[in-house]
Amino acid sequence: MTRNEEQGDEGRQVSRRSRVLKIVGLTLAGVLVLGVAAGGWVYWHLDSNIKSVDIDQALGDDRPARAMVTPSPSASPLPTESLNILVLGSDSRTGKENKELGGGPEGGARSDTAMVVHLDAGRTAATVVSIPRDTLVTRPSCPLSSGGSTEAGHNVMFNTAYEIGGPVCAVKTVEQLTGVRMDHYIEVDFAGFAKLVDALGGVTVTTTEDIHDSDSHLQLDAGTHHLDGRTALAFARTRHGIGDGSDLGRIGLQQTLVKALLGQISHLNLLSSPTKLYEVADAVTGSLTTDTGLSSLSDLMELGQSVRGLSVANLTTVMMPVALAPSDPNRVVAKEPAASELWESLR
Repeated sequence: MTRNEEQGDEGRQVSRRSRVLKIVGLTLAGVLVLGVAAGGWVYWHLDSNIKSVDIDQALGDDRPARAMVTPSPSASPLPTESLNILVLGSDSRTGKENKELGGGPEGGARSDTAMVVHLDAGRTAATVVSIPRDTLVTRPSCPLSSGGSTEAGHNVMFNTAYEIGGPVCAVKTVEQLTGVRMDHYIEVDFAGFAKLVDALGGVTVTTTEDIHDSDSHLQLDAGTHHLDGRTALAFARTRHGIGDGSDLGRIGLQQTLVKALLGQISHLNLLSSPTKLYEVADAVTGSLTTDTGLSSLSDLMELGQSVRGLSVANLTTVMMPVALAPSDPNRVVAKEPAASELWESLR
């Protein structure tokens, strides 16, 4: 073989290697572009899932004062001031899935679950205070998004605030009842809650008595049970099959469920499974209506990061102290001075 032929062979080999390297490089670049695009789509999708209401704009300055923020001595990049968040469970029938899960009347909704979640300064402890929906309250006049305002109501059930005036009226009524500023608002609907439980792989609860409720269709013997989303929702809605059949018995079940869910989330290492993390995040964001302060994925992620040190052991669940209403034995009223002392501790 001549020198020129040898050089020709070497040239063709170099050319082939160059083409191979170019193909590999282009392939890797394509994968990176697709990965970035997929990540961007995921963020956009999760972010666009979240619905929001501008409660601050609607209520203006006629509200309890915000808690004073004490500067932290550390340079923590995450917020550490205390927060009060009103969390409502809505029985809306909006959407096919909510209808199938037994939501409220078509075109309307009620707040069957109401909890004030207080995150302590430092975000390492939390108190969840349940407000019975059957509590008789003075409901303030609330602004409507369509213009005008609702009528004030005296000696009316607490959950009528959401029914007639939506999230804005629910927040205003809670603030009037408690004297505590609600820094944020989070609403979860039926279908979203069931999806979240399923995305987490179910939730394990223990009951101390048999539960047989023909309304929620929940049939559980006393003991430990692993619930899927639909059954967990029935567990949260049950009232007639436990205790005296009042809303107070249901609150006990809901608080048991909250602790079990927090424990399940802590148990799962979601960061080790992007697929599972996305499934949970999609279920969470798809079920939420928030105030505008939590209306983006980055806002929710920041809140989640700030409570990463919170454990079930540091979660306290209580019910607002109540007594039977003098006007109606099937209703309750805030029991004083115990109720006021509780709310004072959360300011």
